[in-house]
Amino acid sequence: MSKIEFDKSQLVNLETSLNKELLRSNRAGSYASTTVVGCNTRKYHGLLVALQPQIDRGHHVMLSTLDVTLIQRNAEFNLAIHNYGENVFEPGGHKYIQGFSSDPIPKVTYRIGGAVLTKERIFVNQENRFLIRYKIEKANSPVKLRFRPLLAFRSVHSLSSKNDYVDTDYQAIENGIKVRMYENYSPLYLQFSRQAAYSHMPDWYYDVEYPKERTRGYEFKEDLYSPGIFEITLKKGDVLVLSAGLGETKAGNLKGTFAKEMKLRVPRDSFRHSLLNAAQQFIIERNGKTEIIAGYHWFNLSGRDTFVSLPGLTLVQGDTERFLSVTDTMVSRMKGAFMPITHDGNQLHYNSVDASLWFIRALQLFVEFTGDHQLILKKYGKVIKEILGEYRKGTSYHIYMREDGLLSAGKGNDALTWMNVVYDGKPVIDRNGLAVEINALWYNAIRFYLELLMESKKKDTEAWEQIANDIEASFTPVFWDSENKRMADVVRGDYKDFAVRVNQVIVAGLPYSPVKETIRYGILQTVEQELLTPRGLRTLSPKNHDYKGIYKGNIYERDMAYHQGSAFPWLLGYFIEAYLKLHGKSGLSFARKIFMAFEEEMAEHGLGTISELFYGNPPHKGKGAISQAWNVSELLRIDYLINKYETQSGLL
Repeated sequence: MSKIEFDKSQLVNLETSLNKELLRSNRAGSYASTTVVGCNTRKYHGLLVALQPQIDRGHHVMLSTLDVTLIQRNAEFNLAIHNYGENVFEPGGHKYIQGFSSDPIPKVTYRIGGAVLTKERIFVNQENRFLIRYKIEKANSPVKLRFRPLLAFRSVHSLSSKNDYVDTDYQAIENGIKVRMYENYSPLYLQFSRQAAYSHMPDWYYDVEYPKERTRGYEFKEDLYSPGIFEITLKKGDVLVLSAGLGETKAGNLKGTFAKEMKLRVPRDSFRHSLLNAAQQFIIERNGKTEIIAGYHWFNLSGRDTFVSLPGLTLVQGDTERFLSVTDTMVSRMKGAFMPITHDGNQLHYNSVDASLWFIRALQLFVEFTGDHQLILKKYGKVIKEILGEYRKGTSYHIYMREDGLLSAGKGNDALTWMNVVYDGKPVIDRNGLAVEINALWYNAIRFYLELLMESKKKDTEAWEQIANDIEASFTPVFWDSENKRMADVVRGDYKDFAVRVNQVIVAGLPYSPVKETIRYGILQTVEQELLTPRGLRTLSPKNHDYKGIYKGNIYERDMAYHQGSAFPWLLGYFIEAYLKLHGKSGLSFARKIFMAFEEEMAEHGLGTISELFYGNPPHKGKGAISQAWNVSELLRIDYLINKYETQSGLL
């Protein structure tokens, strides 16, 4: 695959271009996101969206957008575009765009009469600073550029409106201004690489609309604040860099900083390079801690997503140091046996049964990649012991081990697994009791712990060995339907849910599986026949009367479809892992076909990355968040598995 690029005919067609979104982020926790033509269609869009830890743990839109007007021979051409209602787009600057490319950074080319202007964007890796580089490629005479910043200063989950609390003052700084709309926020510093004339004209832009929010059933109108305008005259060949940051910088260094950051970028000239770039966007380093953002735009901290994602985001690239740093951060936030699963403001929540089991699974993959049992036992052996011990004796959220060794979790309106959508206070899918993948992860965790103990020659293994044997003896009778070759998704008392769901694939894919090879074959056969799509595994078989293959509509409609037919790419990691274990070399072409089918997705929805979920029905359109960590991660791990088996098969 060559670099992602679009021509004028594709860009002026708003039906196409407004559905292609850009995302860039950095290690400091900032991101920039908008559509390929620069029209914000979500409340989550913005040119500088940064964490504000003094307020909460979430992202806040600081600089929403930047209107640029090119003036030549007294004729003004406004390059901006905003949505002011259905099919009302003003001032329509997209019609001047000639092309877009993304290798290695986003570049938009505008043609206005005889003038050609290019715009490139990049983040400073370790700072809350976004840089935009403008260059006059062609011009028969000098041109003037006018810049009008539009500010929001609000959480990504809310919208702003005109109010009397805004601080309309500003402070002049080197080649720019410092502004702060509200007292509790960090100031925003806008600076240019050369001096620009600034006119302070506080004003509001009213009723900017975000159609994606309208579609999703949320508030969708916003007022944006503009402190004033900058103007500067340029001639052919001139380069101008704009900095939007949460701290002041040396204006004279901006061009050099831009060039330096460019050299650090991995090219986006192939499918794998695009995935590697996308993988970097989820990693944040601040205050001595490293963590994973589960997805963009509305996801944040999640213990479950962190440990499903971590191996593919780090170990595949040989980055063991960052793996351990993220793991240490999460362990420091544990509460008893539980990893944090989400947060409200600064309040962490721990209502998950599987996040801690995925933690142990991630450690298992670390050992697989490095062979270093001793390091894991030394650093995390006590944590593993505490998790398994607390689950065994019984703990919060109605989690306890039964006499047959199986793990029961949840009661009433609890939603403790990854299928945790709750509507009107109740889980959409009741998975309380014995959930199939939870018990597979439980068994795998025990076997891995025994593996660590054996490597250290410790003798205290008899009790856990007996529990593992008990699970093996009870798992198949409790879950397996031999006639229809499927696993019960959940067992609760005398009730067994034999709806064909995706969670059984984890039973087949884990290194230590509690079922025999013949059963794993049966699972894969059922999953392939009923759940496999070119964009992931469906969460429910189309044969089921509850199946919903299209994820769209208001909040209720989307929640009903989320785990009832939508396809998720990350689960392909366990499908491919099981498939290659069972088929070996003969399964490589099938695995490679599944992996490469995602290449064309690089130019859709979130450009250069993988969406949160896809329609269960053709054409399997990407929906939800435009970039999801565990989807990117598991595709990279699939690529690793394919290369591993090719090497073992003597094909490399």
